[in-house]
Amino acid sequence: MPMPLTILSIQSSVAFGHVGNSAAVFPLQRIGVEVWPVNTVHFSNHTGYGTWRGMVLPVDAVAEVIRGIEERQVLPRCGGVLSGYMGDVSLGSIVLEAVAKVRSANPDAAYCCDPVMGDAGRGFFVRPGIPEFMKDHAVPAATIVTPNQFELEYLANLEINDLGSALRAVDVVTARGPRVVLVTSLRRQDGADDCIGVLAVAGGEAHLIETPLLPLNVNGAGDMTAALFFAHWLRVGSIKEALELTIAAVFEVLEATARAGEREMQLIEAQEGIANPERRFVARRVR
Repeated sequence: MPMPLTILSIQSSVAFGHVGNSAAVFPLQRIGVEVWPVNTVHFSNHTGYGTWRGMVLPVDAVAEVIRGIEERQVLPRCGGVLSGYMGDVSLGSIVLEAVAKVRSANPDAAYCCDPVMGDAGRGFFVRPGIPEFMKDHAVPAATIVTPNQFELEYLANLEINDLGSALRAVDVVTARGPRVVLVTSLRRQDGADDCIGVLAVAGGEAHLIETPLLPLNVNGAGDMTAALFFAHWLRVGSIKEALELTIAAVFEVLEATARAGEREMQLIEAQEGIANPERRFVARRVR
């Protein structure tokens, strides 16, 4: 039997709700991926509620967990490293050290960096130093980056208002190292007001999916999107295929969440849609 795809996921976690590893691990497992979750923070709930309890885990503790995995001599079977929200910039070096260790053990391993920094409307919501770390260190080391529109504008130092400017911003980022860029939460002047876009770009190829806006406001959808896209891309090697599979699953989860009128993503209720999504949205080639 072939070994399942294995991903080392270094992200935040919450006891209640679904963000970070709490949004990524179950969907990955539901599509048959082995996940090694390493938590960088452990909070009662995500910070969008305004109050929370818990702690940013000490850097040494995070490093010790990764070192323990390395001591099991299993890093050669790791196909990729996924990183997301970092509670403190000091964790950045630990993430990049983990990427280096995995690549040393498996030169074919990829690194997907979800450069969580902020979003439109709220601006930056991470601690000082993290945006600079993402721009100067994490993104150049990554195989794939998955910024939202706000984060892409920061990384490229360009304002995005239409598809052309989005593609130009992606080109700025890929020139610094990443092979693939997935842009989420894309709102454009040349797009429909009642839709939101997700753009996948690799080399000279770019594909766009637009889905209807749903009447909900949830956290963690970007974390789930990055995880699923990374896994599907590792498996099939096609950004178009990975994009269609990912958006089909994420939209089913968000639809279930909207129907339930809940603030947290309904991962358990919609799990069949994660594993076997109905592919209602076809990616349109835009370059």
